[in-house]
Amino acid sequence: MPELKIEVIPEGTVIDHIPVGKWLKVVEILGLRKPNDGTLLIASNVPSKKLGRKDIVKVEGRYLSEEEVNKIALIAPMATVNIVRDYKIVEKFNVEIPDEIVGILRCPNPNCISNHEYVTPRFRVENREPLKLRCHYCERTIEGEEILGNL
Repeated sequence: MPELKIEVIPEGTVIDHIPVGKWLKVVEILGLRKPNDGTLLIASNVPSKKLGRKDIVKVEGRYLSEEEVNKIALIAPMATVNIVRDYKIVEKFNVEIPDEIVGILRCPNPNCISNHEYVTPRFRVENREPLKLRCHYCERTIEGEEILGNL
């Protein structure tokens, strides 16, 4: 089997263990369609001991906020985030789905107050596997593709 070669970045963030096919959603929610001067590297369908197959996103010159990491957790709950400085991983952590999701998702209920008033959408995590969320305001539950469609 040929050796897999993925370019190392000097500074930035590596998001590893993304489920196959979800790299585009990660790029979308992080607003990386036009990276600012840095390289954006994407590897898809890469062999993985942990997942069988995985996607990897490397973003040069960019570090993620807590909100961005929380967004990734909604798409890729098994993902790891690696912080790279001077070509070395200096910090590595697993994403975690917080108990409450605030300001990241829109409620799909058209009658929900969060879609009509100046209130921040809030969801309680009811279940992590499979992910199921409940709107703080209207009590509607969402899961699966409905979560991804409202990011």
